[in-house]
Amino acid sequence: MNIFQALILGLVQGATEFIPISSSAHLVLLPYLLGWDNPSLSFNIMVHFGTILAVIFLFWKEIGMLIQGFFRLVFGGRRDDPMGQLALFLLLATLPAVIIGISAKRFFEDLFNNPLSVSYLLLATGLLMYLSERWATQTKDLMRLSWIDSLIIGVGQALAIAPGISRSGATISFALLRGVKRNDAARFSFLLAIPIIVGTALYEGRDLFLKAESFSLTLPLIVGIVSAFVSGAISIRILLKVVRKRPLSIFSYYCWAVGLISIISKV
Repeated sequence: MNIFQALILGLVQGATEFIPISSSAHLVLLPYLLGWDNPSLSFNIMVHFGTILAVIFLFWKEIGMLIQGFFRLVFGGRRDDPMGQLALFLLLATLPAVIIGISAKRFFEDLFNNPLSVSYLLLATGLLMYLSERWATQTKDLMRLSWIDSLIIGVGQALAIAPGISRSGATISFALLRGVKRNDAARFSFLLAIPIIVGTALYEGRDLFLKAESFSLTLPLIVGIVSAFVSGAISIRILLKVVRKRPLSIFSYYCWAVGLISIISKV
């Protein structure tokens, strides 16, 4: 992979990580359609890390409040602390992806080499977002989440390990199906990305550095991370504005279009 390819893929990753159109699908389908080599799993994970830096940059105050609330709840005995409870719910929602990701790692890696399966999963993402909006009640804010809500949203994130299933689309959709307000569902989804993607990036990064890849490969990796950070920050701001006024299902049509075009093109 050269620097230009890393730049383009990083920009695409950041733009599509939080806008619910499946960043992993684009990282699989775009190189295929352009005749590029498939990016490695390590590259995919590290550009995800760039988008997490964007979340931290934009939500650092809220993240700080979550950390403080967590310590008050765990070490200060403040079991009724709302931010502490939310922090625990975020950790709880992370568990399904950790368990499924570790137990089915090889299965998900193989999917990255199967563009046709990715195309069908992109169609499924569109259907999930469309149905979740039709069935949503939007009666809960983040302070009214339960541990069951958190686990179910976490299952949505676990499913999104598969390329083609949008992580933000799945988590927001599952939150909507649990009655969470759309704007709060989006914020929970952004915050939920931090523990799972940071953990995965550190795990994959360990393998990356142990393999002692050359500097020629490391430079494109850095370019990918930086470009993903910039486009990720922009996409977060865009999505937060969109979900305040428009249903999530508006992104379904894009997912269906890209999925169908890829299938028709005999991907």
